[in-house]
Amino acid sequence: MTASPVQADASEVTFERIQAAADLLKGAVLETPCLPAPRLSLLTGADVFVKYENMQVTGAFKERGALVKLTSLNEQEKARGVIAVSAGNHAQGVAYHAGRLGIPATIVMPVLTPFVKISATRGYGAEVVLAGNTLAEAKAEADRLAAEKHLVWVHPYDDMHVIHGQGTIALEMLAAQPDLDAIVVPIGGGGLIAGIATAAKAIKPSVQVIGVETTLYPGMWGAFYGKEVMCEGATIAEGIAVRDIGLLTTEVVKRSVDDVVLVSESSIEQSINAYLTLQRTIAEGAGAAGLAALLSDRARFEGKKVGLVLCGGNIDPRLLSKIVVRELARDGKLVSIRIDTPDRPGTLGEIATVIGDMQGNVVDVEHHRLFLNVPAKGATLDVSFEAFDREHGERIVAALRDRSYVVRYLEIGERMD
Repeated sequence: MTASPVQADASEVTFERIQAAADLLKGAVLETPCLPAPRLSLLTGADVFVKYENMQVTGAFKERGALVKLTSLNEQEKARGVIAVSAGNHAQGVAYHAGRLGIPATIVMPVLTPFVKISATRGYGAEVVLAGNTLAEAKAEADRLAAEKHLVWVHPYDDMHVIHGQGTIALEMLAAQPDLDAIVVPIGGGGLIAGIATAAKAIKPSVQVIGVETTLYPGMWGAFYGKEVMCEGATIAEGIAVRDIGLLTTEVVKRSVDDVVLVSESSIEQSINAYLTLQRTIAEGAGAAGLAALLSDRARFEGKKVGLVLCGGNIDPRLLSKIVVRELARDGKLVSIRIDTPDRPGTLGEIATVIGDMQGNVVDVEHHRLFLNVPAKGATLDVSFEAFDREHGERIVAALRDRSYVVRYLEIGERMD
């Protein structure tokens, strides 16, 4: 994604314009709650408050900036229609509010965009054009269509109207929780944190605003610290997997943000699972990045009142279920083992009895006796079972070994070659 065709500088991003944007959004965008999260506080050591932007109609904060941009257009621009490039939340935010306002919207999405996102965007009334395998290739087609049809760009982040819309989140957070010591914000192109930092520092100069990126896409971190970085790789936080950060947003971040930190993929997975199991809410990878920062550096946030922006909850249910299983395995609550056994009647029952008598719960069994790497008079069992915790699982494995079974741990999903 390249910088916005709208020319502006950081001085045009102001607190007063964010306040005006808040007036525009009243009644059209949900004022989401910012609530204490005691169980996340116990997990992290901080006093955590969560801003639930996953409760918006489209499941993400992007509606705010999209609507402020759309309402800034004159009647001729509205009649011509708008265009955007997105594979996710921005597409739906633009489509939803353009449909509400009667503005024709064209959304260009990469061919490989998940069908559920394509369907949702079309469902809001937008014309969806599939082009290219990447956002850059989709952007090239969008440039062509914009020139051909004289459409107005709605950039996902590098536009002052979009930034002002996103900044309204900080107004709501500090109105609900005025004693926050820090606000932790995921960073993709930078529109969200640019708006939040501008508003937050105007309301409470002492509040720290800290941005979070995944280690695979550290674009703003590199700009903030003046370092050369590489942005590439498959990340679970695709919503913040931005190679080309905004020019305008970078100016604002350097002016108003206190720090930018990087988090690992595993910490984001852990955070998605924590939101689901502890808070009973859904966070996509980008939405969970703020919590990942707290888990990655407990000492920094311990004892502080920290606001987390759960910026979106649009995650594939299949991916979410996979993450839950992986986290159970990491916590030792789901154990997968391989057992070498003699091929005789009753062995499987004996193993299941050992596990059951120790209050383990067998959830999956695969019995191998025909593979060439299994002895002709033997068999191999792959068994997955639930345990209360890691220590409980280890006691069950020790009990099996005490009965002369050869047992080794498997990674979840590992199978016979």
